Amino acid sequence: MSLPVKDQLRYWGVAAIAFAVVLWFLGDVLLPFVLGSAIAYFIDPVADRLEQAGLSRVAATAVITIIAILASVIMLLLVIPTLISQLIDLVNIAPQLMRDLQAFITKQFPSILVEGSTARETLSTIGAAIKERGPQVIEGVLGSLGSFVNIVVLLVIVPVVSVYMLLDWDRMVARIDELLPREHAPVIRRLAGDIDKTLASFIRGMGTVSLILGTYYAVALMLVGLQFGLVVGFIAGLVTFIPYLGAMIGGSLAIGLALFQFWGEWASIGLVALIFVIGQIVEGNFLTPKLVGDSVGLHPVWLLLALSVFGALFGFVGMLVAVPVAAALGVIARFAVNQYLDSRLYRGTENRDQDAS
Repeated sequence: MSLPVKDQLRYWGVAAIAFAVVLWFLGDVLLPFVLGSAIAYFIDPVADRLEQAGLSRVAATAVITIIAILASVIMLLLVIPTLISQLIDLVNIAPQLMRDLQAFITKQFPSILVEGSTARETLSTIGAAIKERGPQVIEGVLGSLGSFVNIVVLLVIVPVVSVYMLLDWDRMVARIDELLPREHAPVIRRLAGDIDKTLASFIRGMGTVSLILGTYYAVALMLVGLQFGLVVGFIAGLVTFIPYLGAMIGGSLAIGLALFQFWGEWASIGLVALIFVIGQIVEGNFLTPKLVGDSVGLHPVWLLLALSVFGALFGFVGMLVAVPVAAALGVIARFAVNQYLDSRLYRGTENRDQDAS
């Protein structure tokens, strides 16, 4: 005999509250384990493919680990120092860019920026604020990263957790399946499958799309000669998970910088714009349909709300768990709606009697 619905809701409610309390008090401690689990989940399909090719789970994990170490070394030695350097240079040169913009507008539209006008004072204020606050923002970001994701976490704990989680991933999933309540196991498996499908589409699919587009934008802009191409490509790739936003932000920033750097060289400015046009065409027609699919199941507004709420409540760890929690809540909400549409509360007793007859 199963437990009454009221008792089941009570138990699951207590479990949810306990999870929130643990996340609240132990967020910083759980960070490397959350990161390690996320990495293992992300690359588990690669390990499965290697197993299908004939490797054992241990051998597949070893191959992935070696490749990851080589990629990390290349990133640490080549990409990250250049990215930080360009970001700092961009912040430092921003006031000069604002002065150049002011001079350009004054020359082309002298009536707009007359002495003492609101537009002129606004541009001057923005330039001064960027000059004053920019380094503080960078130092604060780097300081926060240093306090939360310190050297030990990055170089030791997270990789070790990732390797162990990847090695035992299938066994852990099987063990969790054994512990499911027998009466509700089929429904839980179906919901878990839907959640996994949504997460796989979003995290693996959009993560891969963001990586490919970010690399493409960065390399292409640097080949064109844009001064801060790596930073622009990184920003555009980072926000690609929100449809069209990555191209809009990256394209606006790149074209704006190109106007200052290549003013009069319209071919170079056109190439910068063409890079983002090609990126959008490739993303919309090839990358997103192939890697993400037609339906992700996570609306951008729902995703932004989850990131904001969990980030405000639980900090950086909250932002990491926001996507899977949002996916789970979305799947559960759709399941609840379907249950409601099939219930007597929605259909009424007359419709239920007609269906039965």
